[in-house]
Amino acid sequence: MHHLTRHLIFTPHQAQQTALDPHEESEKFLRTEWLVTNGLGGYASCSVSGVTTRKYHGLLVAALPPPFGRTIMLNHLSEQVIFPDGRRYWLGCEERSDGNIHLDGMQYLKEFRLENGLPVWIFNVQNTFIEKRILLIHLQNTVHVSYRLLSSDTPVRLRLQPSMHFRPHEAPVNTVIDEPYVVTAIDGHYEVTGKHLLSLKLKVEGQRAKFTLDSQIVSNIFFRIESRRGYESIGDLWSPGYFKVDLHPEKVATLVASTENWETIKALSPLEAMQAENERRNQLLYTAPAIARTGLGGELVLAADQFIIKPSSRIEDAARAQASGDEIRTIIAGYHWFTDWGRDTMISLEGLTLNTGRHHEARWILRTFNHYVKDGLIPNMFPEGQNEGLYHTSDATLWFFHALDRYVEVTGDHETLRLILPNLLNIVSHHIRGTRFGIGVDPQDGLLRQGAEGYQLTWMDAKVGDWVVTPRRGKAVEINTLWYNALRLLENWERTEKGEEAGKAIKQHADKVYQSFNQRFWYAEGGYLYDIVDGENNKNDSACRPNQLLAISLKHPVLDTQYWPSVLKVVKERLLTPYGLRSLAPDHPDYKSRYDGDLRSRDAAYHQGTVWSWLIGPFLDAWLKVYPEDRAGAHRFLEGFETHLGDAGIGSISEIFDAVDPYTPRGCIAQAWSVAEVLRSWVKTAPEEKSEL
Repeated sequence: MHHLTRHLIFTPHQAQQTALDPHEESEKFLRTEWLVTNGLGGYASCSVSGVTTRKYHGLLVAALPPPFGRTIMLNHLSEQVIFPDGRRYWLGCEERSDGNIHLDGMQYLKEFRLENGLPVWIFNVQNTFIEKRILLIHLQNTVHVSYRLLSSDTPVRLRLQPSMHFRPHEAPVNTVIDEPYVVTAIDGHYEVTGKHLLSLKLKVEGQRAKFTLDSQIVSNIFFRIESRRGYESIGDLWSPGYFKVDLHPEKVATLVASTENWETIKALSPLEAMQAENERRNQLLYTAPAIARTGLGGELVLAADQFIIKPSSRIEDAARAQASGDEIRTIIAGYHWFTDWGRDTMISLEGLTLNTGRHHEARWILRTFNHYVKDGLIPNMFPEGQNEGLYHTSDATLWFFHALDRYVEVTGDHETLRLILPNLLNIVSHHIRGTRFGIGVDPQDGLLRQGAEGYQLTWMDAKVGDWVVTPRRGKAVEINTLWYNALRLLENWERTEKGEEAGKAIKQHADKVYQSFNQRFWYAEGGYLYDIVDGENNKNDSACRPNQLLAISLKHPVLDTQYWPSVLKVVKERLLTPYGLRSLAPDHPDYKSRYDGDLRSRDAAYHQGTVWSWLIGPFLDAWLKVYPEDRAGAHRFLEGFETHLGDAGIGSISEIFDAVDPYTPRGCIAQAWSVAEVLRSWVKTAPEEKSEL
């Protein structure tokens, strides 16, 4: 299997032929970030330059069991090349609170690339070429930072100074360091222990490796993105000392940092670990359909892997799943700060698992969430480091039906359908008679209404303090399209499993929804659908939003076909961008063109114009229903994402974008449903002779 490679910066040969603005290039290295994950929810991430611009940046953000959750264990690594004559050169970069950015290492950085999704740096220091790689071992909280001498006229020595601040990854950067950290050394193995007995194990493998104890505070580190986002932005780190190791072409030098026990850490050498991870990634590509093994498709298959995790926090659930022959799996909604969300999981499941050949993991995910059904709802989210989910959502449960349908259609696994079917009937029963948060059917028209004071229950869920930005209380358009789709799916499943007479009661509800929806949601004056009917003060909301697309795109579309062309035309003209759909049309008084500033400013724009890339999936589904012969045209709507994979979170797709040119990427640098829906759409719209699933 060939390596999938994505270059971020110019190679030396290219740089000689291209006029580059040094300031522009430095800014690119500062704003572009890399991400490596470990299948547990843990990760390593930083800017390409090495400057820690976010509070979430670190070389090891470990996924620890409750009550800890994801915890930054190794924040930074200062790197210095030492020549025999005493000359020293920094490879790394840092930014201090005085506003000075020390980009010494940038002048030596000649190439950065992703190789099979893993970051690789090439430095040229005085004609000495050094390669650096970062790897997280799958299903371990262990990071390997490896260095190799590619060519040199003289031997060199490498000085590595780790810096740390054990804290939850979402904690403010100015959180007080709980000193003292205790350093224990045994035969070249080192362990740093802090508060609550959190400990980081460290060692360096290589020739003449040596550690010098020299503890110190690294003061006034500036986190520029946190400053821009209105959070605390100046903090300190602590360093236990530094390692030195020789660099040779024949032997890789590797810093190993881990929260695992020493036996686990020693089980794989750095070379074995790298070979194992590359084999795992090649297997991911081999398992995927042909169109998704190379190019953009292949990159998205590797990006998809970052979100499918074995949660380390839910030990009891894991034991229960394993006892029945399953494994517990879930989907991280986005990096760096999201946990697993029910809605995001169900929207993402098809793209992340079914379009990548990971059918058994799709089954585990569905069975995992089936266990959590309560009062006719699946959880909206699981808070960091906790076992219990929060259930304040009106749509995640309805997306559960959609995800299960896609799974059964692809795999034919009716055993899983039969297992889950009783809960599906329970869900519908709860919705018909009414359940939590004001979610329930209006007996007058059969439509589903939702809303509770102080809660944001739809996917447009921004909230600042007590301010729910888009409450959307009433009968939301996408909630009722999902409700109708769920009813039709359940009707068909009942008939398949129990015979023709079964499902008649469900059919009556679905028929009533269809009739009421087309009578009540069509906004004739605008040629599209109301976003809310019977909303605040019993008014209808005519805001032009992308939610209406689901009335066409889902397997069982609730909207009469006569309205499809008009709705699609309006959405294309007013909401479509190269990176997805605006969440609100520009002519609306609440429209915000940019998502930036402090938390309140950002959340005010979050669903009020900001572009969401996951919506390209429903748009293309609707497009192909209206123009079924236009696969090539649909495919062209995805072209912008090819360029985006080299921006923001390199190799992945951002959560959101500004609503106007240049459509700056914002929010999470890697978002599950963004990757999932672009990958799904890529496979679906690929030339027929290349597409297989």
